[in-house]
Amino acid sequence: MNNFQYKNPTKILFGKDQIENLSTEIPENAKVLMLFGGGSIKKNGVYEQVSKALAKFEVIEFGGIPANPEYEVLMEALDIIKAENITFLLAVGGGSVIDGTKFLAAAALYEGNEPWDILVKNIRTFKGMPFGTVLTLPATGSEMNSGAVITRAETKEKFAMGGPGLFPVFSILDPQVIKSIPQRQIANGLADSFTHVLEQYMTYPANAPLQDRFAESILQTIIEVAPAILKDASDYNAASNFMWSCTMALNGLIQQGVPSDWAVHAMGHELTALFGIDHARTLAIIAESHYTYNLESKKDKLAQYAERVWNVTEGTTEEKAIAGIKNTTEFFHSLGIKTTLSEYTEDYKGTAQIISKRFEERGWKGLGEHGKLTPADVEKIVEMSY
Repeated sequence: MNNFQYKNPTKILFGKDQIENLSTEIPENAKVLMLFGGGSIKKNGVYEQVSKALAKFEVIEFGGIPANPEYEVLMEALDIIKAENITFLLAVGGGSVIDGTKFLAAAALYEGNEPWDILVKNIRTFKGMPFGTVLTLPATGSEMNSGAVITRAETKEKFAMGGPGLFPVFSILDPQVIKSIPQRQIANGLADSFTHVLEQYMTYPANAPLQDRFAESILQTIIEVAPAILKDASDYNAASNFMWSCTMALNGLIQQGVPSDWAVHAMGHELTALFGIDHARTLAIIAESHYTYNLESKKDKLAQYAERVWNVTEGTTEEKAIAGIKNTTEFFHSLGIKTTLSEYTEDYKGTAQIISKRFEERGWKGLGEHGKLTPADVEKIVEMSY
């Protein structure tokens, strides 16, 4: 196991009716900017609950943050933060709203001239404006980590950002909100969280059996709960385990002391930026090709995954590894998620070359746990996903 330092300061309030405790978590006399997405919170009762809990605060609202938080939209919110002397941000939504709020938390205290530099120059944020979250859509784990991904529509680019100053002060997780989520988004959440675990697990053995079993238990729970939550989103037990699995998949715990990959995300982000495909579905598009292309370096962990998660007991290490890849693709299919790029767009030809060129122009030295995947490798992997 590798050396590590781990600190996660986010307070979690989990369970039924936790939104009513919101007022005790925000500092007194705070001036709050409440951020949300397309307005679904006004249909499912969350807006009413949050508004009631915030009654004693001065609150300004900013809605309309899109599914992939868009830089130009967020800059409008940043203007409000500065003009109104906002002191606390509250994200009410899923990962996109929370990610957008993280960007605003960083940009509000950023001393440079152009906030876009935070993204393109990968500037880490060590102190951001304090913020909390009310999670309405489990998927990204953004409610308990310090990372975010932001899109810029005009350039069709998508960049990650983060830093220790971007942990939420608190996050409220009430599984009851899941009953109002469309099935497509629930499927996305299952696929997204599943892939988050794979990115931190599917590398090479690092003598970290506890970390491996943490990761495997999350994968097993997601597989187990998927049919139940897709069948009945009002099943509170299924909703609870789904929501907490999504959070645990990316709150930093399973990443400590072990190598991680994140190449699937790097390529997937480009597909979202280019075609607007749902984030989780881009991960499903890339996953099989990535693990197949890197079979030799990943086969020991893939075989372990096949044995422990999918109960594959027969075959050589390589055969088990291949079975693990196939089972992963079949799991995505069981969620109703297609796994090839050509199933999402007719304009897929040349995509691999575009993405490869982008990585080369950005000076990326190498992706994956070994840092050895070149733009040329990326081109081959994306082509395999057609």
